[in-house]
Amino acid sequence: MFNYVVDDELVLKLLMPEHARQMFALVERSRLRLRQWLPWVDGVSEQAHITTFIKNAVKQGSDNGGFTAGLWVRGELAGIIGYHEIDWLSRSVGIGYWLGEGYEGYGYMTSACRVFVDYALLEMELNRIEIRCATGNKASRAIPERLGFVFEGVLRQSEKLPHGYVNHAVYGLLRSEWKLLG
Repeated sequence: MFNYVVDDELVLKLLMPEHARQMFALVERSRLRLRQWLPWVDGVSEQAHITTFIKNAVKQGSDNGGFTAGLWVRGELAGIIGYHEIDWLSRSVGIGYWLGEGYEGYGYMTSACRVFVDYALLEMELNRIEIRCATGNKASRAIPERLGFVFEGVLRQSEKLPHGYVNHAVYGLLRSEWKLLG
């Protein structure tokens, strides 16, 4: 089971069904900010939606397709980070993440991403990691930039959000590049 103590404040723990109440409360508190960048937020109107998401994430993990973890800051759920479906043939994966209201700007997600990058490239021996974010989401884009990812381009109108389509900035990192940074 993935459980990683980053420091005195931050712990990453596999997301489990018993975390649904805390995750739903975090989405509720952060709804206005999250819906600006995440298409699924408006579809989450009750805790059962979160429970279904977590059960699917647990199944994905048991099928060796990646896993999803909660960021726990001083014992409170602060955000979510996870691997998208792992492509074992190409040895690549995408990472997705979000933070709840009030947890931005402290470096929590950068630290969590660093752990996920290390784990994917060094433990799972994958070769490539990709992060995609809306081009206008400066906070989200700053994370792969801080971690040495290479900006690879823009996917036009890649995602439909409540306010319309957004372009995605695509960042990639290869295992050989991460070793050089480490």
